[in-house]
Amino acid sequence: MTTGTTAGGRRTTTDLTPDGLAAFARRAGAPFVLVLVLLVGTAAFGSSFAGPQNVRNVALDSSYLVLIAIGMTFVIVSGGIDLSVGSVFALSGVLTAYGAQWGSATAIGLPLAVCGAIGLLNGLLIGRARIAPFIVTLATLLFARGLAFAASQEGNKVYLIPRDLLLTDVGQARLLGLSAPVFVAAAAFAAGLVVLNRTRFGQSVYAIGGSPESAELMGLPVARVRVVVYVLSALLAAVAGILVAAQTSSGLPTIGEGRELEAIAAVVIGGTLLSGGIGTLTGTLAGALLLKVIQNLINQVGTLSSYYQQVVSGVFLLLVVLVQTGLSRRGSGTGAPSP
Repeated sequence: MTTGTTAGGRRTTTDLTPDGLAAFARRAGAPFVLVLVLLVGTAAFGSSFAGPQNVRNVALDSSYLVLIAIGMTFVIVSGGIDLSVGSVFALSGVLTAYGAQWGSATAIGLPLAVCGAIGLLNGLLIGRARIAPFIVTLATLLFARGLAFAASQEGNKVYLIPRDLLLTDVGQARLLGLSAPVFVAAAAFAAGLVVLNRTRFGQSVYAIGGSPESAELMGLPVARVRVVVYVLSALLAAVAGILVAAQTSSGLPTIGEGRELEAIAAVVIGGTLLSGGIGTLTGTLAGALLLKVIQNLINQVGTLSSYYQQVVSGVFLLLVVLVQTGLSRRGSGTGAPSP
């Protein structure tokens, strides 16, 4: 079947060719499985799973991962990887609580400035110096985590955020029964959709992930785009850290351990290829929710330890990668998929 395409490479009609079906499977796989898991969970556990309180809990827990995974999507689509976001998330929480003693403005501005600088360092070393993203972000992972422990006196000092602070009121506010971080994550997701799919910058991210050499020949600012995506990733992780600190009224250097791997898993489960050039934020959202729903289902069982969450997530991610590999052999479409 012949189909039209937009300038960004998005299909305008349903493509029934093998390539088109493979691309559709990548896009729709995570949402389909999410709906299936929700139905199974509701049938198995009833209101304890599908009840309003549990839905609110899953939404709040997912909001932090969604924020981090949005930035990770930009990074991976551009052909990179960011292992530092879990540590940046923890550092942001500690700096938020530390800065709260001087008011809400400092509590917000300090972590954004420091974490943004870490993202800028990542971007410059990767985009300008052309050092491998894995090495650079592994180094900043260790740096940010070490800085978080140093700021908290090796974890012995827990900074508390005053209850009467505006930051606390905003972070713990509720609207329609949902906590404020849920709405922040939703706003970030909506903005990310526009940027990634409706702007020249977003199209540049896809082009660079598909082929950096071709992007350079096209005159795209490859190094600059890479710098921006790593700064964006760090800032979104910082926002997540600010929100979790506001929710708990404290900053702990131990939070976020393994969160970078969870974010990568959410992005890959959502259909984004680790090789870059192909991916959607809607898939990332479905992947993040799917991980959190599965973890919640394991908690519903009650007799299984939390370690089973890691086992199930690992197995599930392996299956997704295997499926993606098979689909990649059948479909080789490039360009920006529809959101």
